[in-house]
Amino acid sequence: MFKRILVATDGSPLSEQAVGKAIELSLLCGADLCAVTVAHLEPHSYFEGSPVLSQMQVEEMRHRSVSAAHGLVDAVKASALNKGVRNVESAVVPSNQVAESIIETATTHNCDLIVMASHGRRTLKRLLMGSETLHVLTHSNTPVLVLR
Repeated sequence: MFKRILVATDGSPLSEQAVGKAIELSLLCGADLCAVTVAHLEPHSYFEGSPVLSQMQVEEMRHRSVSAAHGLVDAVKASALNKGVRNVESAVVPSNQVAESIIETATTHNCDLIVMASHGRRTLKRLLMGSETLHVLTHSNTPVLVLR
């Protein structure tokens, strides 16, 4: 059925549930698993009145973000291997473009399914915060399994 499954995680309880389901599906299909998270980069421009950060502070924030992201995907990889998934890869993508990074990672790793959670935001929250899951769902050529 599926040969390579990408699971996107941000460390939230909902995405952890999606990780569990992706591991189960990987075991069921005998598929490889690729865990991905997007490490957010800090903005390069600042609003008037906001604190000014030095380049060193910005780099330190990026480093912490990437380190935390590696911790997330390493935990997914360890969990999948412990449960018997035969081949597990992990990827950390430093970017502010979450949905595009997930789609690109699925393409470059030749994944035939993307598994991710939906936070279920409604109305104004969805409008203001956007929906990375919806963006992946509507722009990806790879099938997407959305778990709520």
